[in-house]
Amino acid sequence: MRHLMTTRPVFAGILLMLLGMFLFSVNDVLGKWLVATYTVGQVLLFRSGAAMLVLAPAIAREGVEAIANPPNRRLHVLRVVLSTIDVAFFYWAVTYLPLAQAVTFFLAGPIFVALLARPFLGEHISLSRWFAIAFGFVGVGIALNPGADFGWPSLIAMSGALAFAGMMVVTRKLKGTSDTTLVAWQSGAALGMGVLLAPFGWVTPSWRDVALLSLLGVVALFGHMATNRSLKLAPASTVVPYQYSLIVWVGVLGYAVFGDIPPPSTVVGALIIVASGFWIFWDEQRAAKTVQP
Repeated sequence: MRHLMTTRPVFAGILLMLLGMFLFSVNDVLGKWLVATYTVGQVLLFRSGAAMLVLAPAIAREGVEAIANPPNRRLHVLRVVLSTIDVAFFYWAVTYLPLAQAVTFFLAGPIFVALLARPFLGEHISLSRWFAIAFGFVGVGIALNPGADFGWPSLIAMSGALAFAGMMVVTRKLKGTSDTTLVAWQSGAALGMGVLLAPFGWVTPSWRDVALLSLLGVVALFGHMATNRSLKLAPASTVVPYQYSLIVWVGVLGYAVFGDIPPPSTVVGALIIVASGFWIFWDEQRAAKTVQP
């Protein structure tokens, strides 16, 4: 019974991370299509504005004062700075890079999380799990294609991946904070950045595109809620590697929307990445069994 109680939250955390990655893949495909016409500032403005509107009833229930002045305020500020850099740099990167390539750069994030999880979170990472994470990193390297051009767009994407990893670690530190507070701070900061950047290069959107830009925010909102809850239910070093599944979703949706056919290197890399995720889950299950009486 204790084994079931130990593993059930971990399994739920993994499922929520997978759901979050699917929602983010929808968000990424839609975002790449929109950023071809509108500026990053406009995307942030409409995306975050819509998210805040959807979140407004939850904010009202929890109380504006409580959300605006949470414990560990400095950590919240650090988290939203990292989150805003993550989102802005991704949309910046996909203006120059194919979607699958930009996403693959971001898939290096779990490697950075694993390196930060022990010193900042005190999480134990077994040798087997280290091998699994390294195996996933090999898959990322294959999917990247060694012949790829590592110019400024690639550096932008890698910087965004570093910011994403830092945000995930800080989120784990704030696991006692309500989901509403986490997402409200995240969306509010991105909205502020959008207000500042949107006037530069403004393109007036059609009503259809206003709806699509707003949908971007709603999808991202639920994606953030799923990943935030995932990090509360399970250790970061366990659930974060499941973001590797993002490349599978992006490959499928990229083909459906843009007609992109991923090269063999991306397919092979994706298979290795997914296999590493299952390896990590198996290692977690095995570790849980050894601690039961």
